[in-house]
Amino acid sequence: MGSMPLVSVVTPFYNTAAFLGDCIESVLRQTYADWEYVLVDNRSTDGSGEIADQYASRFPGRIRVVHADTFRNQVQNYNFSLTCISPESKYCKMVQADDWIFPDCIRSMVEVAERHPSVGLVAAYRIEGDEVSLDGIPYPVSMLSGREACRLYFLKGRYVFGSPTSTLVRSEVVRSGQPFFEERYAPFEDGHAYFYALRSWDFGFVHQLLTYSRTENGGIMCRVRGFGLGAFLPFTMLAAHGRNSLSEDEFRTCMKRAEQNYFLQLTQSACSLHRLPSEYWEFHRQGLASVNYSYDWKRFMRWLPRALIQKAWDAFWRRWDGDYSKDFRFTVTPQGESIVHHQKDEESRRIQNA
Repeated sequence: MGSMPLVSVVTPFYNTAAFLGDCIESVLRQTYADWEYVLVDNRSTDGSGEIADQYASRFPGRIRVVHADTFRNQVQNYNFSLTCISPESKYCKMVQADDWIFPDCIRSMVEVAERHPSVGLVAAYRIEGDEVSLDGIPYPVSMLSGREACRLYFLKGRYVFGSPTSTLVRSEVVRSGQPFFEERYAPFEDGHAYFYALRSWDFGFVHQLLTYSRTENGGIMCRVRGFGLGAFLPFTMLAAHGRNSLSEDEFRTCMKRAEQNYFLQLTQSACSLHRLPSEYWEFHRQGLASVNYSYDWKRFMRWLPRALIQKAWDAFWRRWDGDYSKDFRFTVTPQGESIVHHQKDEESRRIQNA
């Protein structure tokens, strides 16, 4: 491959002492040689900064630590971290502090980017929790136009970009838009940044497992995972970026379906007998505002009749099919034995014991 271009690896972190060592060790195991590692401490209070300092003292000239002078929110900290990369770097590889990367990650991603100078963003298969994700690009295709990569998501629902840990970004792309991540899109600022980048750049892909993303880390995504993202994300991404890669007819067709799915879901949530937390509604209010949609009851009223009919229909079929799965719960003992509890029996016992 000739002389190897410099890659700036960057890990912004805040109070991630439990995971940070694994993250750093994974970078140190890279088979690619020409990289620097920037660890950016967002004023941690759990000893994370000391862990970073210890590694920097062991690997001087290879690892450097930046201790922020003020606390920033996550998106601000990510953007600040990107300003700390070397001006000599050709590529930027963010590794989130609770994730890690496989030894061939940087080498394999750089090889694809070097083969295709028009590629601004490279991803690969990843392990997300205990599942493999980011599949959907046929082997052995290693490059798609930016437009086609976006169309793959809008028309087929295949999101292949992943998170910051999953991607290698050409440093020119990072430097061309400041800030790279927009706060209004949080916590999905990365996806929006990639859609923006792919308006001008192509997309590269490596058909290997190269990154690991932790799902149970107590972070922002854990808190919003149950907020109906399956309908929220297609709608908001399409509203923000759909017209840049779809024809007008395609956009209208996709938007009609996405809007129906999303607002029907919200209306069903509003009709739920179980009161949802205010955080749920604030999340959706802010998410709609980020793509210039209003959050008002007129939209709910439009979908209310259908939502009520759908809920009644679902309840009818659950009773007809004898779906009593919600009457049971499962526990596992420390010895590994599975126990099935019948909810109604437990409620009866609690009443009798009262």
